[in-house]
Amino acid sequence: MGTIPAELGALSSLETLSLFGNRLTGTIPAELGALSSLETLVLQSNNLSGSMPSDVCNLRTTNGGPLSSLEVDCKSEVVCSCCTSCF
Repeated sequence: MGTIPAELGALSSLETLSLFGNRLTGTIPAELGALSSLETLVLQSNNLSGSMPSDVCNLRTTNGGPLSSLEVDCKSEVVCSCCTSCF
């Protein structure tokens, strides 16, 4: 329970971040867009709101970045035009 710490964006070598089912609230911090090695980001089964930050979308492989898997609750909670899976 709580929010996603913006400080996670400082972990530039992080390849996988799975925060599945942690009852997180609030918005997704734009600082996650600094995770230049991130390949997998799983944020589903939380209570997040708002929009996926463009800095995170820019990490997608379709934009030349390493992020190939982006999963979030975007059918009802988070607006996301770059997610690979919406729940």
